[in-house]
Formats: sequence, structure tokens, C-alpha cells
Amino acid sequence: MGGRDIVTEVEIKALVDCNVTWISQTPFGWQRDANSSSIYTNHSSEKIWWGESDDGISATTALALKADIKTMLKPHLWVRNGWPGDIVMKSDTAWQHWFENYKTFILHYATLAEANKIEIFCIGTELQNTTKREVEWRALISKIRKVYSGKLIYAANFHEEYEHIKFWDALDYIGVQAYFSLANKQEVTLLELVDKWKAPLASIERIHKKFNKPVMFTEIGYRNDKQAAIEPWTWPSEMKEVSVSEETQALCYQSFFQSAWNKPWLAGAYFWKWYPKGPRRSSGSDFTPQGKTGRKNIERKL
Repeated sequence: MGGRDIVTEVEIKALVDCNVTWISQTPFGWQRDANSSSIYTNHSSEKIWWGESDDGISATTALALKADIKTMLKPHLWVRNGWPGDIVMKSDTAWQHWFENYKTFILHYATLAEANKIEIFCIGTELQNTTKREVEWRALISKIRKVYSGKLIYAANFHEEYEHIKFWDALDYIGVQAYFSLANKQEVTLLELVDKWKAPLASIERIHKKFNKPVMFTEIGYRNDKQAAIEPWTWPSEMKEVSVSEETQALCYQSFFQSAWNKPWLAGAYFWKWYPKGPRRSSGSDFTPQGKTGRKNIERKL
């Protein structure tokens, strides 16, 4: 869906130059609303962004592998007027239908991951009301294992989910979407940010010890604005007024590397977000560190 989205060796080289060793690719399924059990998909590059299509995922994986970069395939559900954490069914019958449809959705990508020898497969992202249904998820994991031979992870929400999941033992990694709040004010110091990391890191370490599984930050990222440390999860489009600040973004990344990066239980982190052809907006707040001070903090540590 537009040549601008096509990944070539040029874009992969830019990742190599930043010392990147893993990438995450994100195709989507769609729900009309959070209470609908239907999941819609499209795998053709004629209808969706090339990079989210089956052909795009396969081509990007092959190019990355040539550059010694490994891949995590991380399918998401896009919910109209909401987010995956809102998904909840109103009856057991509706739940059965949802899990059947989700099985079809996720097994397609598990099969694609196996065919392309993708190293890690993420079985779901921030589906916090669905993961309370342990029996259904364990059954789904068993079905995924039958078509995919690599490592499995689930990407749990940082706020209300990762501490409550009971099926971490059935996976290879504990995954956390690490958008923890690090401040309650706009003007912050590195010391204050580092101090705010203590509580979530202690919590994650407890889960790690309970299940004896390595942890991966399946997403972590910060906008380049003054409120980035307060609500790292907020999309720029949802913010009415914001003061752009590369320094705040850089400090947030610096606090992550100083606080979490060397924890023995942390297997890695995926930074949100990187645009293959460069940022799509020249000014204002955005998650990407491309062309900003924060990129240097990342490169020095990778």
C-alpha cells in the first residue's frame, strides 16, 4: 500500500548502523468494537501497508537475517474506538466464538513465522480481559506449539496484567509492554526517573522468580515532549497541548538503560517506534528517537 512502506537493504543497514540485533514486526487484525467476537484480517499488500502483509513480513525477515538481525513477529488486534485491553465478551458463548476467531487469526501468523524461521512469536498483545481465561489460553498455546517451533512470548500490559497472568510457565518469555509512569511533573531529573524505576523493576523481578522465565520488554518508548515521563503510553494525537522536548525523551531512555538494561533477568527490549523511511512528521511530539538526542543514548548502549 504505497512504495514508501517497502523495506530494502538500505533501511536494514540503518538498523545495523544503530547496533540493532532484533526487530519486531506488527501485522494487524481488526474488531468493530470491544464486545464483538468477530476478527477481520487481510494479508494482501494490495489492501494494507506492505510491511504488515504476509509478503512484506517475509521479505523484511529475509533482509534482516542477511544482516544478522533476528525477528519477533508480534500480531496485534486493532479495536475501533478502543484498545485491546477493552476486549470483553458478554457471554460464555461469545467468548467461545472470540477464541475460535482469535485462534484462526493467530495460527495464520504462527504458521507464517514457522515458514520464515522467525525466532520469536508473540501470541497476543495487551488482551488483559481475555488472559483471565487461563484454560482457553493454555489450549491456544498448545495449538500454536504444534505449528511453530520457535520461542513463544505474550506481551502483557504494564499496568493491570503482567502480574496476574497464570500461564507464563507455558511460554518461553515473560513479555511486558513497559510504559511505566516515571514522573508526576514535567520538569524531571535523571535521578528522579531512576528512582521511579525501582518499584516496577522489583515487581517484575518477583514474577520472574515465581515462573523462572526471562523477561523481555516487548515495547518500551517515549515521546519527545515534556509529559513523556508522566504518561509514556499516551499517543501524541490524544494530547491537546504539549511542549516538545528531546531532552526529556533522552533522559527517559537514559533512565531505562541505567536502571533496567543490566538486570540479569532482562533478555532484551524493543523500542517503539522506528519508521523504515524516516519519521512521517517533521515536528511535534512523536515516539520515534530517529533524528533526536534519544537515539544517541540507545546506540551507545546496544
